[in-house]
Amino acid sequence: MVCHLDQLLAEREMTLAALADQVGVTVANLSVLKNNRAKAVRFTTLVALCDALDCQPGDLFTAE
Repeated sequence: MVCHLDQLLAEREMTLAALADQVGVTVANLSVLKNNRAKAVRFTTLVALCDALDCQPGDLFTAE
């Protein structure tokens, strides 16, 4: 799985810190996700990310 968080943040002119505040997770955890080092993502976190970024899970992750 590849995370497209950088691209989505750039398109929305949003910082990782702002997203972390909005979603309720640490910048460190989002950084792990953004750098494709996360082993898993909680469903509640995925829903919160998609809500904050106004996207679908398929926009955030792709299988490559």
